Amino acid sequence: MPDALQLLKTRRSVKPIELAGPPPSAAEIDTLLTIAARVPDHGKLAPWRFIVFEGAAREAAGQAIADAFRAGHPDATPDQIEFERKRLARAPLVIAVVSRAGTHVKIPEWEQQLSAGASAMALVIAAHAMGYAASWITEWYAYDRAVLARLGLAENERIAGFVHIGKPAKPPEERDRPALDSIVTRYSGPSN
Repeated sequence: MPDALQLLKTRRSVKPIELAGPPPSAAEIDTLLTIAARVPDHGKLAPWRFIVFEGAAREAAGQAIADAFRAGHPDATPDQIEFERKRLARAPLVIAVVSRAGTHVKIPEWEQQLSAGASAMALVIAAHAMGYAASWITEWYAYDRAVLARLGLAENERIAGFVHIGKPAKPPEERDRPALDSIVTRYSGPSN
């Protein structure tokens, strides 16, 4: 296993269309999900859950996406509808991280949402550590209530992200990162 710091330094998102098979095994998926569930969770609420899309289920879920797209775009071409149908079939495995944050007497909803984000990031890093690549994306259908209902989300649930996982078809290219001096300040006390 790579050194943890080197692993974090080399993590890179890979476009879903550039992810190839084979997908993670059932045991690897269990490991990924176990790691994704080990995130900061104030109050032990588990304010997230996971939906695994593998095999033919990716295309079945894609039908819900295509149906919603067709309903919202009556002039859509067959090619556009087919593109939407394949949204979750571009990578060998897709795991949705579902935020189920809500009102709580002690735990702010914002903290619960951050926990779901941490879960998605842990999933991405775990995939990288296992030799896979991943892409955490939402896209329009993550916000479409008709799609979400067909995917089994309750009215109070939201998609934190669809994490597409597979083997990179080619070595990932590095991209520019922000210079630290443009994103870091050092606090030196209250200003007068």
